[in-house]
Amino acid sequence: MDYMEQERDRGITINSAAITFHWNHHKINLIDTPGHVDFTVEVERTLRVLDGSVAVLDASAGVEAQTVTVWQQAENYSVPCMVYLNKMDKQGASVQHCLRSLQEKLRVSPLLLHLPLGVERDFSGVVDLIHFNTLSWDPSQSYDGRTFTTKPLSVSDGSELYQEAAKARTALIGQLADHDDHIADLVLGEVKLEDISADDIVSAIRRVTLARKVVPVLCGSSLKNKGVQPLMDSIVSYLPSPKDRNYSFADYYNTDLCAFAFKVSHDPQRGPLTYLRLYSGSLKSGATIYNINRQNTEKTSRILQVYADELHDISRAVAGNIVAVAGLKQTLTGDTLTSSQSAAKAAAKAWRRQQEQQQKTQQHQKGEQEEGGEEDAEEVSPVLAAMNVPAPVFFCSIEPPSMAYQKNLEHALECLQKEDPSLKVEVNAETGQTILSGMGELHLDIVQSRIHKEYGIEADLGPLQIAYRETISQGAEASEVLDKTLGDRNHFVRLRMSVTADPDSTHFRQVTVAPSRDNPINYLRPPQLKALNNGVKSALANGPLLGFPLIHVAVSLHEFQTRPGTSLAMVAACAVQCITKALREAAPHLLEPMMELEINTNEDYLHTVMGDLSQRRSHIDSVQSRQSGKLVQAVTPLSELRGYSTDLRTITSGTSSFSMHLSHYQPMGTDEQNRLIESVTGFAPS
Repeated sequence: MDYMEQERDRGITINSAAITFHWNHHKINLIDTPGHVDFTVEVERTLRVLDGSVAVLDASAGVEAQTVTVWQQAENYSVPCMVYLNKMDKQGASVQHCLRSLQEKLRVSPLLLHLPLGVERDFSGVVDLIHFNTLSWDPSQSYDGRTFTTKPLSVSDGSELYQEAAKARTALIGQLADHDDHIADLVLGEVKLEDISADDIVSAIRRVTLARKVVPVLCGSSLKNKGVQPLMDSIVSYLPSPKDRNYSFADYYNTDLCAFAFKVSHDPQRGPLTYLRLYSGSLKSGATIYNINRQNTEKTSRILQVYADELHDISRAVAGNIVAVAGLKQTLTGDTLTSSQSAAKAAAKAWRRQQEQQQKTQQHQKGEQEEGGEEDAEEVSPVLAAMNVPAPVFFCSIEPPSMAYQKNLEHALECLQKEDPSLKVEVNAETGQTILSGMGELHLDIVQSRIHKEYGIEADLGPLQIAYRETISQGAEASEVLDKTLGDRNHFVRLRMSVTADPDSTHFRQVTVAPSRDNPINYLRPPQLKALNNGVKSALANGPLLGFPLIHVAVSLHEFQTRPGTSLAMVAACAVQCITKALREAAPHLLEPMMELEINTNEDYLHTVMGDLSQRRSHIDSVQSRQSGKLVQAVTPLSELRGYSTDLRTITSGTSSFSMHLSHYQPMGTDEQNRLIESVTGFAPS
């Protein structure tokens, strides 16, 4: 499924790829996602639309840094999960180590369903604890693994193995009894544990997995197809079908189409392809559909069943499926689609009716008689929630080889930005440079490679820069008067606003209106408040030090005066000037991104790695022992990690690996801040 040239060159997954196949009379829509932190948005968009997930772990490493991030994404969408311990034939593979890491790092209750037959190179199969039999693969068929031998486990297989399996099965049933009433009744009814049927256990595992009380754990070696078949059987048995997931929002649409666009890609022959997850209704080839977010109508030209990079035409898709649709030119990632505008209005009406009913029920329960409040709130259509796209941490300039390629480069960047929501493209108003922002060095490197190989443009990337943030150290207040006459209209705005540090607020939401006796602010209407918010957002997007966005800032409005005929644009412009003036007086300072770093290294190189980290202004959180070496966890400034992959390979002779993700933003020291300002502006700060 890693069909992109960049994926095959680098041996990693970059794009989430979908495929549809059948297993034991069940249709499965599978999406393979990347594991690298730079492509975390691919995981986010996938978990947004899937009913269940399988986390594939390296059996010798267990839960790693990026695993925690991905697991949290699955938790946010309440996706039932299973864990598959891969590479059981690798040196240092340990089921018990993986179980401990699942409990300690993910805070979940792992339910072990398999025991390995043999360890490391001698791994030859698994013990199925549910049916109490062994599944063995013929070692002569090293890379095929299609056939395997199943036989009941008996003492003749070895008393030690038999006793270990019996003990593990008892623990399995005991763990199920803690979470499932039916198994608990059997145990309390003094039924012998060996007499509890496999069907009862399978049904109980399915119930507790769907309820997300436990996480089934299986093991195998995918390279040699050992353990893959029982994994597929477990997916069918324990993970939910679309009917098992309760998507209440689909009820508003009844039999009408309700689909979510979670991915857009560009095909040279077919044009833009929009990947849809259907939640209700059906979609026919050539049908006209309505985009609720964009409020426009588009016609589908073809419906395609996806097999990684192969696309097969189908005439109709029904709820529960994932398909690609050609012909949708204006639909973007995160849009909700339905059959028609009338279907969207009917769904909105049903949604409002339910909201009103819930409000009446709450008022009745509280004994409240007052009305209004929520009824005056802005109407919201029942669209599906968009994905959470993380902010970029790296940026650089990008230029075409000559001005003749400028339009082609703009087209390529537009297409790539539609495909990848975490890629940001903007033009610097002062220099006219095109600025590319992404999740990391590898992310931007892949973008450059795709522009070259897919669009034929030898684009040049400028030096990689860090996406810092700015904030303020103290509160400040400023007043501003705008009095201009444009044509025959006079525009007058008087503002007094203040900014304060707010560590709990990551992003600015809206201005807090703080009237006083002297300034009651009686003239502020909702459109004017919206214009003020837009002006404040614009001012906070460019900080006074180096023009980076400001975070952890709260804004209050203390005085507002205007005259009839004053445009909202002038209100926003006055807000920009007022906030900009206040920020200069609020002792602004820079924040640098801090990365949570996990390094796997041999014990021989531990002191070398630790010494290198100390030179990079790292804070060491912990050093843990693993069977295969040491695990170092640290928090390090992103500015110190440029080129770290090459440096780590050099100092450890290629024996170490690392992973990292954004932890938080931290104030820079005065010396580091002054050096950064001087390197960017060319002038030392006074």
